[in-house]
Amino acid sequence: MTEASLSLKCPECGSTHVFKDGFRPAPLNALSSEPIQRYRCSEYGHRFSEHVTSLNSVSDNSENNRISASMVKNLVSTQELKTCAEKKEHTPTENEIKAAPQIERLLTQVSNDGRRPGTVRNYRITLTRLLREGANLFDPESTKAALAKAKMKGSTKKNMAARLDVWFNFNEIKWKAPTYSGESEIPYIPSEAKIDQLIASLGKKTSTFCQILKETGARCGEIAASKWTDIDFGERKIRIKAEKGSNSRVLPLSAKVIEMLCNLPRNKERIFANPDDMRSLYYFQRKKAARRLADPELMLIHFHTFRHWKATTEQHRTKDPWHVKMILGHKSIKSTETYIHLEKMLYESEANDSFIVKVANTLEEAIKLMEVGFDYHAEVEGNKLFRKRK
Repeated sequence: MTEASLSLKCPECGSTHVFKDGFRPAPLNALSSEPIQRYRCSEYGHRFSEHVTSLNSVSDNSENNRISASMVKNLVSTQELKTCAEKKEHTPTENEIKAAPQIERLLTQVSNDGRRPGTVRNYRITLTRLLREGANLFDPESTKAALAKAKMKGSTKKNMAARLDVWFNFNEIKWKAPTYSGESEIPYIPSEAKIDQLIASLGKKTSTFCQILKETGARCGEIAASKWTDIDFGERKIRIKAEKGSNSRVLPLSAKVIEMLCNLPRNKERIFANPDDMRSLYYFQRKKAARRLADPELMLIHFHTFRHWKATTEQHRTKDPWHVKMILGHKSIKSTETYIHLEKMLYESEANDSFIVKVANTLEEAIKLMEVGFDYHAEVEGNKLFRKRK
């Protein structure tokens, strides 16, 4: 069940299934300076907060002028700020105050240069994290020392060093970037049964989102950006607008996904919320599913896990890296090679696969074989051979 009051409803869909989802700063003209509790609808992911009356909401109407004492008295309890009160308020350091305006200028330039909002946010996170670690961002050695002491993966430090390159170039400060190498980690590939079990445990909208991730292998940002006009219900296809420099593509959808999409409300241009909201909603529902099913392994399944699973299973099914490259939208086959090696490691015990082989002499026979999972293999003496794994 949710932490919020049963009387609290989502303003978008009216659902009472809502949960607490962080705080936001109170408006400057609000009655209280305390942060405002934010909520999220566990059905469709809408994020909202309870209405807070501001001091400037003054009119000639005497009813509006009477701000009841009970409302002021109950404001803190309404917002349920116990958790917030327990947190220590952060006092900005001298380094943070000094760097703040320059950080905003950099972020504005990065945004104006056409970088995506997520990229701009990563720059802010990097610089803010280092400031909290005690770095003086105008001193290269102090910054490198803070980065070296930070407890994070080498691959993360490598990405942060690349962003610091932009920061120091922007401020015309010379520095020698530290060298970090990303650890080579084998991604977690769950079984299809476990993926299906998790999807079945999610809410209506989140389960549809994850089912599309499973069937297409697309990035979560690509699916979150999808509009209703990108779905061809007749042909059962989805047009995916690529991100991160990949190729756009058109991929098939199953009848199951089409049915799930038809059960969703079409009150907005986009089908889903933005990636951050979908991720927050997914994490909440995944945690509940892991507890209910007593399966902590479900917590290892992230949005990108669906992409890893799709690429690996397609490589195993077809043994065609160019086919996998097309599905994932990779610009270069080098990006797909990861899944070639991963497939070999995961399915090493099945190296000597056995196949069912069929011959098709007409177009109709070939179509029937492909409809039941056979793939074209070769032509021998004028006969077209199709095969599929046993």
